Amino acid sequence: MRLRQRPLPVLLVSLLLVSFTVAAETPRAAKPEDVGISSQRLQRIHELIQRNIDAGSFSGAVTLVSRNGKIAHFEAQGLMDVETKKPMVKDAMFRIMSMTKPVVGSAVLMMVEEGKIRLTDPVSRFIPEFKDIKVGVLSPNQPAAPAGQRGTAPRFYTVPADREITIKDLLTHTSGLVSGTISNSENAKVALKGTESNADYIPRLGQVPLEFQPGSRWAYSAQAGFDTLVRVVEIASGQKFDQFARQRIFDPLGMKDTFFYPAESYNPRIATLYSRANNTLKKQNNPGFMNGVFFSGGGGLFTTAEDYLQFGLMLLNGGQLNGKRLLSPRTVELMRSAFIPDTLPGRARGEGYGLSVRVVSDPIQRATALSAGSFGWSGAYGTHFWVDPKEKVVAVLMTQTSTPGLNVDFENTVMQTIVEGAESR
Repeated sequence: MRLRQRPLPVLLVSLLLVSFTVAAETPRAAKPEDVGISSQRLQRIHELIQRNIDAGSFSGAVTLVSRNGKIAHFEAQGLMDVETKKPMVKDAMFRIMSMTKPVVGSAVLMMVEEGKIRLTDPVSRFIPEFKDIKVGVLSPNQPAAPAGQRGTAPRFYTVPADREITIKDLLTHTSGLVSGTISNSENAKVALKGTESNADYIPRLGQVPLEFQPGSRWAYSAQAGFDTLVRVVEIASGQKFDQFARQRIFDPLGMKDTFFYPAESYNPRIATLYSRANNTLKKQNNPGFMNGVFFSGGGGLFTTAEDYLQFGLMLLNGGQLNGKRLLSPRTVELMRSAFIPDTLPGRARGEGYGLSVRVVSDPIQRATALSAGSFGWSGAYGTHFWVDPKEKVVAVLMTQTSTPGLNVDFENTVMQTIVEGAESR
């Protein structure tokens, strides 16, 4: 009854305020000049992508650039499928492979905020099979493989780990878990089989010797590290990871076209996967780990450029979007902090590593146009994104063919479009 007696003008003002707040956070198209970006210079993104398409580097791409929460550039070029000559579309879906990792990293940090996981926790707290893991050491006098042939399995012996691997080690690729010659060879002996789930497979990774002593260097764990984190989140949350991601990340952000296993009705929107050899694009099948029930934190998601933009904007906004908060500003700050400096063996100069994301620590050393503090990651099949907090930029590149050098070219081409500071807008 009190609500009905409330003066109508006050109600209208309240509703308008709520509507304005939501609308202000929803990405929408803007004239580039309104966000300090040159329309003329944006054409260079189109030209970069077209040159690569003409050269046969990939069949097509979707590129998206936002600044100050508004979309300044959104374009589809080329073909989704070469054989059928199906044009690329803006809502095409892509296998983003390792761009899945920051999503998993966010899920882990949500559990940290709830007190269910600590960054310093040993992985064995959740998966006991990791308790007494060993470290592999290459035996001296390794025989060289004959010219043109692959080498045999490496000879090695094991020693006890100096300490257990932690959640932070997995998030920062400093665990040594399946990240080199020894561990990759041994991982083949315990590999994912048939329609096994994360609960079936991940405990077997405890049998695989680490590549090095935990924390002593940086080496990329392409699949195993983040596949293990998926299982940790499942145990900590009590949910299958796809359910957790849908309820806690995708639905709140409006990522309606993001899945581990899209329904068949989405097939017409999935861009064809190609590899490039001898200047020819060759159609490829989905990775073998996509068995219908295994949720690969290392590289299992399908999504669109616009969906992934929502995720990037959430990070740019300090953990919230459209009035939905996923993470606190402090937690996002931790995520994008360089836990691993560029001086640790294995890291590139000017580029540290945070909690599931690369972090530009020194643009000069990295020889990049990105601002210091920019963060993001890439995918093996030609996807790339970053968030530049200083310039308030989120950029997304989607292709389905690995193209060396394209990520850097895209970064530089996007950043040269900026002609006014974000603070002036």
